[in-house]
Amino acid sequence: MLTAEDKALLAKKGITEEQIEAQLQVFGKGFPFLRLKAAASLENGILSPTAEECHKYTEIWDEYKQAGRAVAKFVPASGAASRMFKNLFEFLDADYGTPSTDFEKAFFAGIRKFAFYDDLDAVCQRNEGRGVEALMSDGEYKKVVANLLRPEGLNYGQLPKGLLKFHKYPEGARTPVEEHLVEAALYASSCGKAEVHFTVSPEHKALFLSLVQEKLPQYEEAYGVKYHVTFSEQKPSTDTVAATLDNEPFRIDGKLLFRPGGHGALIENLNDLQSDVIFVKNIDNVVPDRLKADTVTYKQVLAGILVDLQRKAFAYLEKLESGVYSHADIEEIIRFVQQKLFCRREDVKELEDAELVIYLRKKLNRPMRVCGVVKNVGEPGGGPFLAYNNDGTVSLQILESSQIDTGNPEYVSMFRNGTHFNPVDLVCAVKDYKGHKFNLPDYVDKNTGFISYKSKNGKELKALELPGLWNGAMSDWNTVFVEVPLSTFNPVKTVNDLLREQHQ
Repeated sequence: MLTAEDKALLAKKGITEEQIEAQLQVFGKGFPFLRLKAAASLENGILSPTAEECHKYTEIWDEYKQAGRAVAKFVPASGAASRMFKNLFEFLDADYGTPSTDFEKAFFAGIRKFAFYDDLDAVCQRNEGRGVEALMSDGEYKKVVANLLRPEGLNYGQLPKGLLKFHKYPEGARTPVEEHLVEAALYASSCGKAEVHFTVSPEHKALFLSLVQEKLPQYEEAYGVKYHVTFSEQKPSTDTVAATLDNEPFRIDGKLLFRPGGHGALIENLNDLQSDVIFVKNIDNVVPDRLKADTVTYKQVLAGILVDLQRKAFAYLEKLESGVYSHADIEEIIRFVQQKLFCRREDVKELEDAELVIYLRKKLNRPMRVCGVVKNVGEPGGGPFLAYNNDGTVSLQILESSQIDTGNPEYVSMFRNGTHFNPVDLVCAVKDYKGHKFNLPDYVDKNTGFISYKSKNGKELKALELPGLWNGAMSDWNTVFVEVPLSTFNPVKTVNDLLREQHQ
């Protein structure tokens, strides 16, 4: 089936023929839906620490950092902002020229409040000979939008979100990249060093580098830290082959078409980091300094809970390895796995002693993550669930709607009525009790990808998404959910979200 040209392309990307064969088989048979036990809730799988506990966990995190442990912040930042401006692109294409929809009216009514307003005004002056206000009073609304979105203007329609100006400050506007640098100094720095890693697209890497080089000195001086900022791109080896609707390889002019495998591909990038603890957070979930207090506090709480649980798991692993333990010790370890790590197995008491020790070691000795979850306010996206694993255990998982059998009314009800939502607020521990790094791709559940339908050059195709970074890619991690305040979740999905009080 593969030509010599195909094989050369595969070799260049670092993809094996077996991988292509497996991907094409998946197009044919699809992915199984996950079996659910329940939506996680405060009564079942979600922790809600008291103020006193929050203080304790913050102290644990402070001690951990002061011990000189390596800490990093990992920010997926490759996504283009085009979806953020979908409504404005539609306005440019519309057969009317004045704001007509509620969205368009709100955008123009609040235009002076945007952090990018001064830049937009300057580019309008340059290209049109008039500023934003003059263009609007002359009814030239589309020229304003064109100067915001198009390459001859600010090019915001093609830039990644991380490089757009989000928040105003007296000393100048800040981009999300800068807000993440500030956050890193406030909760993810250790011994005066702050490591931040952004995943970016190849075409924008130079712009990210330029921004960081320009801004780093002022943030190092302001926060008294030395930054180590690195970048990576999605690896070509994580691209997936596209298929025709008949599950044959999709070709353009005889060449195989590959597509990026989605954010799940970033498990490879995360795996390259050598830190002990890694914070993961989306690029657009940032707030101005005046609202950062809750974010900083709860990041420290999540990290403290992680460190506390990891220490206990390590102590149990060392005990099991030593071979010196009592029946009471084993009972205690079982309780820890079931009640603190929320991993349950119905027949655990029926296992023979040797089997039981193997089982407990396997469940304790794997990557761990503590995930903040917020009360569900109807945002689209995934949520926390108790789901069945391939080995028959039940554990906590973050699930997306695509992983749920919509033909099962009970599961649909669980998903719709879930009390909490996943804001992508993770703290990860990626080393074992001997200090060795886990190989994170070993813990991916390959059955949790999904197939979507796209088109290329007017032809329909099937696209394969890898298991999502915080979904199936971390399926076999120990997972703990903690309720965090809604004030820590302020994503920017459309440009008008920047007009919300939280971003002013």
